[in-house]
Amino acid sequence: MKAKPPTKPASDHIQPRIVPSRETRTQRKDRALQIADCLGKLYPDADCSLRFSNPFELLIATILSAQCTDKRVNVVTIDLFKQWPNPQKMSQASLQDLENAVKTTGFFRAKAKNIQGCCRKLVDQFDGVVPQTVEELTSLPGVGRKTANVVLGSAFGLAEGVVVDTHVGRISRRLGLTKAKDAIRAERDLIREIPRNQWVVISHRFIQHGRSTCLARKPRCVGCGLVNLCPKVGVPKHLKISQ
Repeated sequence: MKAKPPTKPASDHIQPRIVPSRETRTQRKDRALQIADCLGKLYPDADCSLRFSNPFELLIATILSAQCTDKRVNVVTIDLFKQWPNPQKMSQASLQDLENAVKTTGFFRAKAKNIQGCCRKLVDQFDGVVPQTVEELTSLPGVGRKTANVVLGSAFGLAEGVVVDTHVGRISRRLGLTKAKDAIRAERDLIREIPRNQWVVISHRFIQHGRSTCLARKPRCVGCGLVNLCPKVGVPKHLKISQ
């Protein structure tokens, strides 16, 4: 089922304004705060769309989510975790069995190899417990900063960074909060502009906004709840004024 575009917030939620072509650092930070506040009103229940019941399940699901939809991952992990519910058991699975189990998520050979290596390192170096630091998480096979931020934020409630996926990167650039196409640099820009207590939830809200309104090819600028806060960087002119 396709997500429905959110209802535009009442006029008192966002004061009409024109985004200046050149902002001072203070102006941009102020606008970022307004964006975060508006997204909170538009998507108050936004959360991680990967299904998990513990940090280990979220870690594996996030590895599988690379170049794959969360919906597909959620289907695959039902049987995956029934068969191998913890790092100890999954580390003992054969590579071929893991490949067959995750095949429909794409890039299954690389993902299976990373999952096997990740589980073995969890067992050998972390007693089968998912660590709670970026440095330790990114030492695991298949785990980059994005995956580490997902696990820390959604499984442990730790705000160590901002998850930057394709939706978050695209929308952040359109909003003029970053110019970077590289996820690491984009995250650094967002960390400078967004308050730390918003780091975890802001990515979920960006993602929901990207799925419902700020689409990759045809953003629905007319009626968008962020219209008065967005300079629409990179958006073709005809899409800025049409449905």
